[in-house]
Amino acid sequence: MPHLASLPLGVFDSGVGGLTVLRALRRLLPDESFLYLGDTARVPYGSKPIDMVRGFAEEIASELLGRGVKGIVVACNTASAASLPELAERLPVPVWGVVEPGVAAAMDASRGPVRPHVGVLGTVATITARVYQDRLEAAGAVTWARACPLFVPIVEEGISDSTIARLVADHYLADRPALDTVILGCTHYPALKPVLAEVFGPDVRMIDSAEAVAATVRADLARAGLARTELSTTGDPPTVQYLVTGDREAFLHTARVLDGPPGTAEHVVLSGKPPRRDPAVAPASRSRARA
Repeated sequence: MPHLASLPLGVFDSGVGGLTVLRALRRLLPDESFLYLGDTARVPYGSKPIDMVRGFAEEIASELLGRGVKGIVVACNTASAASLPELAERLPVPVWGVVEPGVAAAMDASRGPVRPHVGVLGTVATITARVYQDRLEAAGAVTWARACPLFVPIVEEGISDSTIARLVADHYLADRPALDTVILGCTHYPALKPVLAEVFGPDVRMIDSAEAVAATVRADLARAGLARTELSTTGDPPTVQYLVTGDREAFLHTARVLDGPPGTAEHVVLSGKPPRRDPAVAPASRSRARA
């Protein structure tokens, strides 16, 4: 399927947090082109009703499909919790979420002679939906979870390494139990790693699912024959294009602060139309069509 392999991969998030996933994807898939949609006009997702976020995910999927992507990475934990696996069952391309790779990485990091104690930090919607806790407990872990709604605006404002960030982290985590591992259950939260490392101390491992998601995407694309190679392109170099629902310049500024990959940016107004199934394009895999 060389014509499909040459298409870009779609990635979306509520804002700039998904750039952590995009960076990981670019490292493992340097030949691929990417279309990243940041829904900055409606950030944050984590404090909004699940049904509303599900509708956002459907609108974004429709936009990305209309622009010709060969697969979609739901880089937002809240959107993964709200829309998967149902959204993936409706789409004509493979879909990957961020939850299951994060759970697998946390369990791998926590292996030992005693039952692992895993913490989960996330948005209100992600924590309330228990998408991480239920999977971790089914795998044998003891869990503790905390919603941290102020973390997203702190990262979006570019003050993730500040006294304010440390005070907020101390506030959220003051009553935490002893933990082996902590999942950063929002793609914005890796920007807070230096502050969180001070709060948790050196013995607690922090899991960012971006690398695990990227490895899964790379393996699935290769297995399905959808990886972009010299045989599937016209020799054009890979590109990154940003679509932004809010202020374009503000997004680019924050993306530069967070070391996002360089690329062109376009303001986009979402149509609100649900994604359409195209029978001419078959999904590469249903194995990753889960949160």
